[in-house]
Amino acid sequence: MRAAGILLHPTSLPGDGPCGDLGRGADRFLDWLASAGCTLWQVLPLVPPGAGFSPYDSPSATALGTHLLSIEDLVSEGLLDNRALDHRPQAGFRVDVHAVQEWKRPRIDEAADALAQRSPDAIAAFADERPWMRTWALYEALRHALHVDSWQDFPAPLRDREPRALKKANKTHQHGIQRALAAQLLVHRQWARVRQEAARRGIRIVGDVPIFVSGGSCDVWANRALFRGGNTGPAGRWRADPVTGVPPDYFAPLGQRWGNPHYNWPAHQADDFRWWRQRIRAVLDHCDIVRIDHFRGFAAAWEISADAPDATAGSWREAPGAALFAALKSELGGLPFIAEDLGIITPDVEKLRDDLGLPGMKVLQFAWGGTNQHTFLPHTWPSRRWVAYTGTHDTDTAVGWYQSATSREQHRMRVYCGRDGSEPGWDLVRLAWASVADMAIAPFQDVLGLDAAWRMNVPGEVDGNWTFRAPELPIWAAERLRGMAEAYGRFPESEQDD
Repeated sequence: MRAAGILLHPTSLPGDGPCGDLGRGADRFLDWLASAGCTLWQVLPLVPPGAGFSPYDSPSATALGTHLLSIEDLVSEGLLDNRALDHRPQAGFRVDVHAVQEWKRPRIDEAADALAQRSPDAIAAFADERPWMRTWALYEALRHALHVDSWQDFPAPLRDREPRALKKANKTHQHGIQRALAAQLLVHRQWARVRQEAARRGIRIVGDVPIFVSGGSCDVWANRALFRGGNTGPAGRWRADPVTGVPPDYFAPLGQRWGNPHYNWPAHQADDFRWWRQRIRAVLDHCDIVRIDHFRGFAAAWEISADAPDATAGSWREAPGAALFAALKSELGGLPFIAEDLGIITPDVEKLRDDLGLPGMKVLQFAWGGTNQHTFLPHTWPSRRWVAYTGTHDTDTAVGWYQSATSREQHRMRVYCGRDGSEPGWDLVRLAWASVADMAIAPFQDVLGLDAAWRMNVPGEVDGNWTFRAPELPIWAAERLRGMAEAYGRFPESEQDD
């Protein structure tokens, strides 16, 4: 069935307080999506954010980010009194990261402590159902107690997970562990409610899984043998070697050096990809479809020496993509994935994607710099098995892109779309919705006609990312999208006109 949707992370939802959350703002957005004829809501990873508030540099690949909790809902549940809403920071057009930490975090801790006292049996049952949960709770408790960001800064016995040290830590930090478990139960409950409300409106959630994890994550701490590296850093600290990135291209002459650890694939294969099966199962507990970020890394990934200053001297190393996805299909009964197949795509990547029957991505911003047979132009798409995007969380907004594009690119887009270029966001939305692709998705900024100042992320820049917040949910935009959904057969079948 043809479908259309919007890319908007929950932190970007409009509403009260320092950050979009899972309360009334999420419900209003779901109502807006339904009125717009949209049946897809794509989010970024729902994990705790890492450096720079990035959901792609998380301390956990499986935990949910408790910063998404609605304080109002915690008050309604009786875990906080009404005074918890006093001095609530005013909402702005950016997430107030400082207020999330200084105003919101203490209230989440207070609510978690109240739940831990009220419902210890429910918390224990919740943790028992998730084999990774207690390790995450200990890790989170240790990070806060020791005032560090990463396990590499733990005292050596805890850093190296010596059994006696772990046993003592589980006893010493029992309160922090219970608080972390309770906070996870709270955010799982709130997200489950949002997902239920989405399903009631016929809306599917599209989640996101970064291929790589942070070297300082709980996942590496608890499963070090699954990652390539060793105790070769200062004072015997573990460090990843080689590290991840991508080779030089037109946009980055020195390539990109991401710095995540690479997988020790033989170790993953030896236990039938247990960690991956657990990870994807956890993500699919929260969404209906998963976008697999940097899909090409499952065919071959770019390896860079830990001592290299940039990505120019790296090399490709094959990965066991087919075997991994066979294990996932056995675990899940299917592969509800979207392959993020952007970047340097070679025949082996295309073969893996096609053999698995996964839809790839067609980003319309990228279609105008080549010939009239560019593979991102809709008339060249050989099948319906694609997801058409106007842009992504990593690209400029459509307006920002158009304003910075060459005059030739602007001209080619205007001629192809039969438009005058005064609304580049809506021009690309119309092209995506009209395309043969089974799914069409636009970042919310493109529907609102926002310029480059409103983009979500600028790859390679450390500061100023991940804090976009939508200013409104305009009715006129929903009505316009609804008309396109009806015209191009993306409206829910039960509501189609005869």
